[in-house]
Amino acid sequence: MPLLAFAALAMVTVAEPTPARANPIAADGTPAGADEIVFAVRQPGKDPHYYANFGYFAFDPERKAYGQDGKLCRLNVGTGRLTVLLDDPSGGVRDPQVSYDGKRILFSYRKGGTPNYLLYETQADGSGLRQLTDGPWDDIEPTYLPDDGILFCSSRCRRWVNCWPTPVAVLHRCDRDGKNLRAVSSNNQHDNTPWVLPDGRILYTRWEYVDRSEVSFHHLWTAHPDGTGQTVFFGNMHPGIAMLDAKPIPGTRKVVASFSPGHGRREHDGHITIVDPAAGPDATSFARRVSQTADFRDPYPLGEDSFLVAKQASLLLMDGRGATRVLHTLTVEERAAGLECHEPRPLRPRPREPLLTDRIEPAQTTGVLVLSDVYRGRNMGGVKRGEIKELLVLETLPKPINFTGSGDPISYNGTFTLERVLGTVPVEADGSACFELPALRSFFFVALDGEGVAVKRMQSFLTVQPGERLSCVGCHEHRAGTALPTASLGALCRPPSRVRPMPGVPDVFDFPRDIQPILDRHCVCCHDYESHDATNGPRAGGVILTGDRGPFFSHSFWMLTVRGQFSDGRNLPRSNYAPRTLGSAASPLLRLLDGGHYDAKLTPQEKSLVRLWIETGAPYAGTYAALGTGMIGAYREDILDRSDAEWPAVKAAQPVLEKRCGTCHAGPKQLPTSPSDDAGMAPWQSKFTDPRIRFSRHLLYNLTRPEKSLLLLAPLAKAGGGYGVCGGTGNAAATIFAGTDDSDYRILFESVLATKSALDRLQRFDMPGFRPGPEYTREMMRYGILPRGPGAGSPIDVYAADRAYWESLWYRPTGQ
Repeated sequence: MPLLAFAALAMVTVAEPTPARANPIAADGTPAGADEIVFAVRQPGKDPHYYANFGYFAFDPERKAYGQDGKLCRLNVGTGRLTVLLDDPSGGVRDPQVSYDGKRILFSYRKGGTPNYLLYETQADGSGLRQLTDGPWDDIEPTYLPDDGILFCSSRCRRWVNCWPTPVAVLHRCDRDGKNLRAVSSNNQHDNTPWVLPDGRILYTRWEYVDRSEVSFHHLWTAHPDGTGQTVFFGNMHPGIAMLDAKPIPGTRKVVASFSPGHGRREHDGHITIVDPAAGPDATSFARRVSQTADFRDPYPLGEDSFLVAKQASLLLMDGRGATRVLHTLTVEERAAGLECHEPRPLRPRPREPLLTDRIEPAQTTGVLVLSDVYRGRNMGGVKRGEIKELLVLETLPKPINFTGSGDPISYNGTFTLERVLGTVPVEADGSACFELPALRSFFFVALDGEGVAVKRMQSFLTVQPGERLSCVGCHEHRAGTALPTASLGALCRPPSRVRPMPGVPDVFDFPRDIQPILDRHCVCCHDYESHDATNGPRAGGVILTGDRGPFFSHSFWMLTVRGQFSDGRNLPRSNYAPRTLGSAASPLLRLLDGGHYDAKLTPQEKSLVRLWIETGAPYAGTYAALGTGMIGAYREDILDRSDAEWPAVKAAQPVLEKRCGTCHAGPKQLPTSPSDDAGMAPWQSKFTDPRIRFSRHLLYNLTRPEKSLLLLAPLAKAGGGYGVCGGTGNAAATIFAGTDDSDYRILFESVLATKSALDRLQRFDMPGFRPGPEYTREMMRYGILPRGPGAGSPIDVYAADRAYWESLWYRPTGQ
């Protein structure tokens, strides 16, 4: 929902263009007004992702994401004279920014022998170096503010990328001397490259995903320097490009940015692109590609037809058609050392943007949001006025650690993030709502009908600053639309609502704890390995809904997922779904549990739990302590290999599977060769009809009751206690194993038993005595959530630890 200033309830507009500069290219071909350039030299990040260039990797703090050797340089373009202002062969330099008077340089510097980038400032000649920030965090990408403050991105937010083993940095600000430092963003993912627009707002990159693709939405946003008024600038409806390093083009309303393909390339490499916001944030045709190749970065506009850019070991001047001229190239020795050029900025005075009045009230812990009309918006066809009764308020929760690019075990290719239920707020008859929200936390909403079923779902998040007053026009309304009059809004005829908690509902769902008991009471009597009906035989309908553990998940959770029994967004690069096509309204499971399916009818409280579990992304694990643990074949020691005591039994099963099963199970029907094997794994979008799903290791191995593994029951003759469904047709053919005394059957059974033993040793989050992995414990100690020293080995209530971590991030006024 695009946000508007509540005080005005009007769309924020870009300021009138400032007078255009003279021709940015001088007669001699040098960039006019940029006789001298400041830039950084360093090794690029050690990871292919655009954001992973500071900090360390989760599984090994000694493995750094950054390279070595940093220099801050000053180049006279006309003479070619290079002055090295700072040279640290074992350090790092990045993100220089020149002060308004052109006399100082602000930058991020990692001193040699230290692990963190911090903010420093120096005179333009390299003298007077002073440190501005300190601490065990990374402060990067700073920019001067018109009020002499500094806005930057920082890992002080204490969270990790939801889909990668590297830390996050989000927007923070501080005074010119580094004091009064505070967060102005609650993003779970990265904010990047903030820059001041001519009207005083901040333009920056915001990466986010709320129940949609984790690799597709990193677009341009704006905010006031105090963090209020966060709203989309360009692109958030359109996946597939990381829009980075955006800056305003002098004399125009346009900006230039690096459009880095896909999920974004290392060090922001991309196409230099001009964006005209005149038609709103969704008009992709108003983005014009300048460069033909996607290997440029860090554009700085001197005019609409002239840009300073970096490309590998060179600085270049690019014109509006993409033609370039080299301004400087590193030496052979520097290139051999893997050094590259970064972040060119002209060393010159520049106009100070207007000051925007602060709209925060630091003593407050909440803000207020006004929704003018929930029925006004795009893709709201078929929703009748009066149909929406409430908004469900959900919070997307940051991760204290992460390991991989998948969502396991939070979900099976669904949500990467746990979502908290805060409660509901009322929607008035005219579609308006007005309510308080806690400050500096990430919220999104689901519009509910009178039965509590989802009508429309938000797939972005919003934040209110302390004391902020915000408004949105409608539900996914067009960003270029006008605001509505507020005098007659029903929601403004009373004080703002407070979010109403939902009694008996866990705020963070955990499938084994909260949903499996409901299935046990109403479903398992038919959908068990031992159940039988005259029509469908064992496993009614071929569906297992027991809580037996597979290699990653319980069989019931995996089965509900691949059978498409809940609608959760499935990590797809889509947004703004039609009404009732996402969430509880589109989930077949709820219809099966309303009494029409073999009398399986939930109580109202049970139905509410299942519905809200779906609305919160249908998670499996309800704790981030589960990450990187208890999954066979997912992460380091969980992969059964020659170093494990269980390996001989697992290895011995492989020739048996080939000999006894390989004739039928070839191609798409190939069986996994071990409980760790994802060979032939189906694409994550696949449905249950895909044989690679039906023969997945996640269902074939039962690590709670090994004898009930489908790997054993399917080829075992009925007379021997199995299903007798393998081996072709006819009674004689369906006897791969006549009985459990078959030597090959025993080998397979021992392999499953060994895998169960491995899981018992590794432990899963829902098993007695579970302890989180050392990385979770390490970070929670670093954040001050878990104790160091004596007591560090005590049992850990991981749900309480998660809660304490999240609460430690909540906004508290100074002194509280």
